[in-house]
Amino acid sequence: MKIGCPKEVKPQEYRVGLTPDAVREAVSRGHEVAVETGAGLGAGFADSDYQAAGAEIAPDAAAVFAAAEMIVKVKEPQPAERALLRAGQVLFTYLHLAPDRAQTADLLGSGVTAIAYETVTDRNGGLPLLAPMSEVAGRLAPQVGAWTLQKANGGRGVLLGGVPGVRPARVVIIGGGVVGTAAARVAVGMGANVTVLDRSVPRLSYLDDIFMGKLTTQYSSAGAIADLLPTADMVIGAVLIPGAAAPKLVSRAQLSAMLPGAALVDVAIDQGGCFETSRATTHQDPIYEVDGVMHYCVANMPGAVARTSTQALGNATLPFVLALADKGWRQALADDPHLRAGLATHAGRLASPPVGEALGLEAVTPDELLAS
Repeated sequence: MKIGCPKEVKPQEYRVGLTPDAVREAVSRGHEVAVETGAGLGAGFADSDYQAAGAEIAPDAAAVFAAAEMIVKVKEPQPAERALLRAGQVLFTYLHLAPDRAQTADLLGSGVTAIAYETVTDRNGGLPLLAPMSEVAGRLAPQVGAWTLQKANGGRGVLLGGVPGVRPARVVIIGGGVVGTAAARVAVGMGANVTVLDRSVPRLSYLDDIFMGKLTTQYSSAGAIADLLPTADMVIGAVLIPGAAAPKLVSRAQLSAMLPGAALVDVAIDQGGCFETSRATTHQDPIYEVDGVMHYCVANMPGAVARTSTQALGNATLPFVLALADKGWRQALADDPHLRAGLATHAGRLASPPVGEALGLEAVTPDELLAS
């Protein structure tokens, strides 16, 4: 198969879809790989690294898209990239279609076979291609939230860990999954007073065990969130409904009850955000203020640590990339129900009922589409 890896064009996105090690693996199996010049620079990989691994260096994105039977990326294709997609081509990347009608329409219109990282599953019910970036984003959340709390950035001027004689910041984490657990680990390590909310009692029990009393767990409800907001210095939104839009858990009206200069960090912004006042921002201009509360809503948080993120993502995606290349997409999906769960579009049809529900579009399941 001819595999293409273009340079990411989303603002301040420095990750890359394939590492040189991944290229070497693909080439060793007889596949051809074209990497756009400069694609890996943000993650610390030079064109010469890819050439040494056996890749061809393409002059621009158009050349990559034109030659490739499968495109491997990190972020959802931007409008200029979507214009280069075609029927019969496979796109393997993060998509996050539920809050993005324009992208969904373009993918359907192109006829491309799009497989979304974020809905590929594993035998334990996890999301193995989302988990590495969730780990990164979760660990970053208290770090960027602490920066947002600095007075020069509009925050309350509160140090996350406090000092002797001065209480630490109160951090509320909504969601105890991969993101929330990673965020809690860092926030606790920084000395904050941490409360994690989740709707799974077994998950709360697990967190209570592993943190050994160093944080507070609480069952998540609208009332519990409302009770915690007035004293929170930082709230981290870490809620995920796979493939669907994130629920809005904090309304604009509730901001007036929060402390002036408190920080909201919305890790769910890729799925539309879990705060009513969230809107996607970039690393270049990451924060904004609404009703006295500071919002950090960068839609590609792991891009800030591009080398770590690229290597972590590459470790997870490589087996699937090789399966798609070795077998072709249809056979690979037929053989692996977990990869099949990632199918989002094919030949103008939507294969994600949660996206269909969010956008009011007709959709079938991946199994139904594959069987047709």
